[in-house]
Amino acid sequence: MAADARISRITARIVERSKPTRERYLDRLRNAATKGAQRSVLGCANLAHGFAICSPSEKEALAGDHVPNLGIITSYNDMLSAHQPFETYPAIIRQAAAEAGGIAQVAGGVPAMCDGVTQGQPGMELSLFSRDLIAMSAGVGLSHNMFDAAVFLGVCDKIVPGLVIAALSFGHLPAVFIPAGPMTSGLPNDEKSRVRQLYAEGKVGRAELLEAESKSYHGPGTCTFYGTANSNQMLMEIMGFHMPGASFVNPGTPLREALTREATKRALAITAMGNEFTPAGEMIDERSIVNGVVGLHATGGSTNHTMHIVAMARAAGIVLTWQDISELSDIIPLLARVYPNGLADVNHFHAAGGMGFLIKELLKKGLLHEDVRTVYGQGLGNYSIDVKLGADGNVVREPAPEKSADPKVLASIETPFQSTGGLKMLRGNIGKAVIKVSAVKPERHIVEAPALIFHDQLEMQQAFKDGKLNRDFVAVVRFQGPKANGMPELHKLTPALGVLQDRGFRVALLTDGRMSGASGKVPAAIHVTPEAVDGGPIARIKEGDIIRIDAVAGTLEVLVDAADMAEREPVVADLSENEFGMGRELFAPFRHAAGPADQGASVLFHH
Repeated sequence: MAADARISRITARIVERSKPTRERYLDRLRNAATKGAQRSVLGCANLAHGFAICSPSEKEALAGDHVPNLGIITSYNDMLSAHQPFETYPAIIRQAAAEAGGIAQVAGGVPAMCDGVTQGQPGMELSLFSRDLIAMSAGVGLSHNMFDAAVFLGVCDKIVPGLVIAALSFGHLPAVFIPAGPMTSGLPNDEKSRVRQLYAEGKVGRAELLEAESKSYHGPGTCTFYGTANSNQMLMEIMGFHMPGASFVNPGTPLREALTREATKRALAITAMGNEFTPAGEMIDERSIVNGVVGLHATGGSTNHTMHIVAMARAAGIVLTWQDISELSDIIPLLARVYPNGLADVNHFHAAGGMGFLIKELLKKGLLHEDVRTVYGQGLGNYSIDVKLGADGNVVREPAPEKSADPKVLASIETPFQSTGGLKMLRGNIGKAVIKVSAVKPERHIVEAPALIFHDQLEMQQAFKDGKLNRDFVAVVRFQGPKANGMPELHKLTPALGVLQDRGFRVALLTDGRMSGASGKVPAAIHVTPEAVDGGPIARIKEGDIIRIDAVAGTLEVLVDAADMAEREPVVADLSENEFGMGRELFAPFRHAAGPADQGASVLFHH
């Protein structure tokens, strides 16, 4: 089925806008591609260094130009539950590559930090910039030019976007993303949230809070709520970087290993040395990017991706804007209810029909571009499947189910949870911002209240503990943007704001910082740009100014006379406390070079 005319118009606009940068990108990509083995350009000494530790038979194979070599980029560490399963993947990949007549080498590792560990801590100020550092680190690994394709092992928040930027920067190579899957279900997410709010109110202690958190995050795999990590997995599948059905299979299962082996063999099959050459930079085009945005809206995905997908697109010479994302939100219905948008977790989503059912339903109405290239071949219809383990231990795919196994978690296209997407863009005299509405009750989509000003999330937490926030207000938490302090997530504000909202107060957040990818039930206008440190209007807001956040009309206003606002001098904050400690001094060049949030908050694509 052809794509809906409205989606085609938005896609055509992106194509037209991107022509200069996309054409330059494709020219560079095609110049880098070769018809033989990539390593054929290396001198003998170069090659000898590259295969020094290989077996004699591997050296003989790599010395010629007929055996493909697969580069493995891994984000393995054994502190992160989502990435710990990758410890065993290189051995599995090397064996599967050998069975397919190829060779695999770990090309390099990339850092992988956990926002769950660093929330509210100084280390969180490195988090967003770690995305671009991951891209650079992967680039170092692949720069040895020994490889004919690459597989990328990554799951969580900044790791996958960073790896995508690297894959597209080396877009002359095929790239397959191999996930590890979500941990099994633990303490329900709504119960975890309830305990957090009780702790914020002082009604339970640290021991009870730690017990609840430990029952939620209890084993290998991704956290099971629908935050940035699981939004990443959805994106990789709907954009065609995963093998069909790979996203949400639990770690340590026979099906998970079978999918990893299959992905390895597929990566070797799509090199320039075979008949299905699929370079990542040619495969991912404007239609693939639009499909990713559609997936975010249909699932109520992470707000962080309003920056990440913009940066990922720019790595392929594609200029995606917040306006494009906003217009797609008006078209795409919400089909998934996964915490914080509902009570279910991603395991329930997968059991209800998962990505295969979601893609099938969106394709029914032409809400995705079906005619795209993927690592699996031509056409997104190949992803409208249910994945299982065959009797022989290999992957088997069947057509996606006709009906959702749980309509409370995963809806059909005929009966969506809401008619528009979960993310909205806001615009007004404060600038531009993002709001996640899929978990916010409709009666809270408009908030008008006086501003209370904070320059630190700890300052606001203290005001809550001191009982100073029992009122209607919009918390203006500024000097939290990329240039100010690396744009940390302000997830620690969620319990306090949730308590106040539950007490009947009309509250909202306005910030040039980020919220968690699991932004929840409190209205939050985030990623405000221009940011305060650049003298944006948010730096001119005074205590008591009336702020109006309207997610229905898509507006963000401070109700102050324009002349009065123009006369105000922007506030300047002392940010010296953010410059040192926990590695922050090492990231000073990133803060100085960072672009605005609506351009991806990147140091790589901002000039």
